[in-house]
Amino acid sequence: MTSPRKACPVVLRRNQDRIEILAFRHPIAGWQLVKGSIELDEDAGQAALRELREESGVCDARIDSFLGTIEVNEPDQEWHLFGCSTGVLPDAWTHHTEDDGGHDFEFFWHPLDQSLGDQWHPAFKQTINFVRRKIVC
Repeated sequence: MTSPRKACPVVLRRNQDRIEILAFRHPIAGWQLVKGSIELDEDAGQAALRELREESGVCDARIDSFLGTIEVNEPDQEWHLFGCSTGVLPDAWTHHTEDDGGHDFEFFWHPLDQSLGDQWHPAFKQTINFVRRKIVC
C-alpha cells in the first residue's frame, strides 16, 4: 500500500531583509502550511493551487517550481512541495474554509529563519526545514 499523497503550495515573500513563508493558525491543530490531498483526477501541481484557493482564498497563484517530495511520518504521507507566487497579499487575513465542517484560518507570514516553536506540528516543522534547505535565505 502506498502512502497518501498530499500537495503543499509554498508561498514565500521577501520582507525587508527576511524571507517569510505563508502560514496559518488552525483553530484546533496549531500553526500549519497549506496542504491537502491530491484527488484522482488531478496532478500534484493542480492540487497545490486548488488547496491554496480553498484554504486561503488566494485565487491568482501560479507554480514557479517543484521543490521536491518529502516523506512525512506523522502520519505516513508523501508531500509534494511547489514554490508558488501570487499577487501582493496582506500581512494577515482570516479565511473561512469548509474543510472539516468549517473553520476560520488566520493567515500570517512566518520568517523562514525564525525558530519553530511548539505551536507547529512536527510534520510542518519537517516541511519548513526542507524548504529552508532548498531556499537560500
